[in-house]
Amino acid sequence: MRIRGGHRKAISLPYSKLPCLIIRRLRMFGQFGRRKEWMHRRSKALVFLAAGLLALAGPAGRPRAADPQPYELSIRPTGDDGLDAALAAGSQLQSLQSKNSAGPFALIARARADVPRLETVLRSLGYYDGRVSIRIDGRALDDGDLLDVLDALPADRTAGIEIGVRQGERYRLGRVAIEGPVPPDIPAKLDLAPARPAIAADVLAARQTLLSALREDGYALARIAPPAAVQNTAEKTIDVTFKIEPGERLSIGGIAIEGTRDVNPDFVRRRLSLQTGDLYQPSRIEAARTDLASLGVFSGVAARTGDEPDAEGALPLAFDVQERPKHAVDLTAAYSTDLGGIPKVSWTDRNLFGNAEQLNLSAAATGLGGSASDGLGYNLASQLIKPDFMRRDQSLQFDLGAVKQNLDAYDQDAVSAGTSLRRKLTAQWNVNFGLSTEIEQILQQDVRRRYKLIDLPLGLAYDDTGATNPLMDPTHGGRAALSVTPTESFGRDNATFLTLQASGSLYIDLADAGLAPKGRSVIAFRGLLGSVQGATRFQLPPDRRFYGGGSGTVRGFKYQSVGPLFADGSPQGGTAIDSASVEFRQRLFEDFGAAAFVDAGQVSAESLPFHGVMRTGVGGGVRYYTGIGTLRLDVAVPLNRPPAGDGFELYIGLGQAF
Repeated sequence: MRIRGGHRKAISLPYSKLPCLIIRRLRMFGQFGRRKEWMHRRSKALVFLAAGLLALAGPAGRPRAADPQPYELSIRPTGDDGLDAALAAGSQLQSLQSKNSAGPFALIARARADVPRLETVLRSLGYYDGRVSIRIDGRALDDGDLLDVLDALPADRTAGIEIGVRQGERYRLGRVAIEGPVPPDIPAKLDLAPARPAIAADVLAARQTLLSALREDGYALARIAPPAAVQNTAEKTIDVTFKIEPGERLSIGGIAIEGTRDVNPDFVRRRLSLQTGDLYQPSRIEAARTDLASLGVFSGVAARTGDEPDAEGALPLAFDVQERPKHAVDLTAAYSTDLGGIPKVSWTDRNLFGNAEQLNLSAAATGLGGSASDGLGYNLASQLIKPDFMRRDQSLQFDLGAVKQNLDAYDQDAVSAGTSLRRKLTAQWNVNFGLSTEIEQILQQDVRRRYKLIDLPLGLAYDDTGATNPLMDPTHGGRAALSVTPTESFGRDNATFLTLQASGSLYIDLADAGLAPKGRSVIAFRGLLGSVQGATRFQLPPDRRFYGGGSGTVRGFKYQSVGPLFADGSPQGGTAIDSASVEFRQRLFEDFGAAAFVDAGQVSAESLPFHGVMRTGVGGGVRYYTGIGTLRLDVAVPLNRPPAGDGFELYIGLGQAF
């Protein structure tokens, strides 16, 4: 644009190429101006070069011209903490002070380069009349004797450098306009109002917002030129114009699946939530990409579109996938003073029949020491998951298991089998129902009983934490689960009963309140309610009763020790439970953290929560964050332990307690 009356002129928007830092080149006005500036710079460079050579070749009194010159930098405060921080970040004198040594000649050059850099910082934050001055050892940069003064400094003398800033009046946005054949719903999405401070990053972010909105409306090839800015020096405003070329509104054309080897491409295509002919929308493409990645058979999934429409006027789309190794073996272990050591080995086939069917086999040893364990045991499990059974987002699961455990509460030998159907309702909600059976033999208080049980479990679950596997460390959101399980028990005393259980956890990131960096300080809450209806405590098989204590409920009390007890102090179990936990998690340094917690809970024989003796435990621990999960070590002590209880409990495991 033309300069009008000396008050309005077209300007280059600072940060237009590097929105988050400093633009490195300033636009010059006119070809003659550029050539004149180049000649001026060349002359100054020759002068400095000659001065430097003379200094190096001078008499013995001038031997330090090329030696590093230490300096102490100060930036005069402006009264605006944000501006002060931006100036410090944009200064080479600041960033190179302790990294790159410089002789007097190079130090002056470094200071000279800082002037336009810092003035660009000022303009990027709306201070278009701002000026920067730099003095070295009290002398201005254009002082002809500055090089001699620095050259004569003693070797142990530190030069003082001061950066002074006169920011002037802050410019504000004036007219904000959009030019071009703009769809009617797009201007309302421009979050850039007149009278706001003329901050370059905000203007450039608004351009990206407009571009994203256009593409989300199907204008896949939309273009927006860099914002044109006009400075009005009289009114201290910046007028901004966005020139838009939306192009044609496009739909998705042919969809290609590339990179499959063992996975059936037709299965991947059926899994896609997009179809040819759908409106082009980046959000839906990203959702489809994320969904394919969640299958567990791919280590990477990338989506790419064509550069131009095909013959039908649609935009081609391709998904590039990389398959994970088909088989995996995992070795894990946990230890607690109540349950002892629990080593576990797992084997997984991620793609059993070519359609992402997953077969999981695991074996764990139990009872390796521990105050709540009376002998060695095992836990064997197999699981087959068939995804997209009969419809998308619905999986069929088969389970077989065998368990042997010798606990203070009871000794158990059992085998179980079951099937369940799980349906994903939304990104956060899913529901499941199934049928399972169990045959077990249990010894409690020297009485051995045999049970046959049939369950019809029904569950509803919610999760918006964003954690994609149980070992991830949730820092925000929450989880909730509700289960209703009718059970028929066949044994010496037949029983029909209903088990109701609700649990939840909530994670609050203190960054949301501005109290800590994101993800570093988290308060986690956990709650559990459970009740059995239709049967008394001793009509229930011992393993179907509620027990408290241990890492899942009240830490500091050994496993199953919270609740009614027999005369010898061993656990009876109950028909109702309630427990709650609060834990503060603080990340320290890069890979370490700490935690402090309070747990409380009670178990009763009255089928109603909030009855019984409340037990409370407190403790803390350390965390080590690894690529596969958080390694946890906690120590907890009971505040009101029973006479036969332990004085403390130690827990070591992979993943947070909840």
